[in-house]
Amino acid sequence: MGGRLTWLYQLSKAGKLCVPAMNVNDSVTKQKFDNLYCCRESILDGLKRTTDVMFGGKQVVVCGYGEVGKGCCAALKALGAIVYITEIDPICALQACMDGFRVVKLNEVIRQVDVVITCTGNKNVVTREHLDRMKNSCIVCNMGHSNTEIDVTSLRTPELTWERVRSQVDHVIWPDGKRVVLLAEGRLLNLSCSTVPTFVLSITATTQALALIELYNAPEGRYKQDVYLLPKKMDEYVASLHLPSFDAHLTELTDDQAKYLGLNKNGPFKPNYYRY
Repeated sequence: MGGRLTWLYQLSKAGKLCVPAMNVNDSVTKQKFDNLYCCRESILDGLKRTTDVMFGGKQVVVCGYGEVGKGCCAALKALGAIVYITEIDPICALQACMDGFRVVKLNEVIRQVDVVITCTGNKNVVTREHLDRMKNSCIVCNMGHSNTEIDVTSLRTPELTWERVRSQVDHVIWPDGKRVVLLAEGRLLNLSCSTVPTFVLSITATTQALALIELYNAPEGRYKQDVYLLPKKMDEYVASLHLPSFDAHLTELTDDQAKYLGLNKNGPFKPNYYRY
């Protein structure tokens, strides 16, 4: 299951879920590889393919510092961009500060930034008011959720002109001649304008397949009509299957070490509440 799962939990809470469901979107392997590591590469790939922009010295605001936002910011910072972060969560905001980014409100920087990237999973993060205040040639794109983060509907009005420059690239032109560069009409940039590496697809598909196998083979009564997280043991198994690609060799616990830590030698190695 990809994307936000709020609706699934709402169905479960209301007692309207007809079958057990496995939430693989919040599994560690999915969060880290599909969201953090993949987006760290696809953000640059998508922006370069569509705009050919040079990032050194550009001012970029990234809305959201979750796994996707962290990946995007790491890539942009490495190319010399000046990166601002917007956040609602004080923990994520503190992480951004410790990683060397300035945490701001969007209104504080919207007039000066060259690129706006949404990564929140929310709706109406960039509104018509923000779009009206952007500088000429500002690039606007979404790496977050569906097409809800940027209020694209508000741009389809008689006073604004849309000009298709190339595939997935539109110039929205204001009456005074100002242009905003909108990518993929506010849809997901990494899916619309770049490619997803086969390695990441392998991890995601493996996670989904194991979840289905677990639900199918589970004895009657193990899973009720509710939403469950992928068992930690399966998350670790998905990771272990992909380690040979890097010729990586895991260290094995001795019996004495396993006893000292209170672990099974074969895992799981972390409790469910562990934050990677």
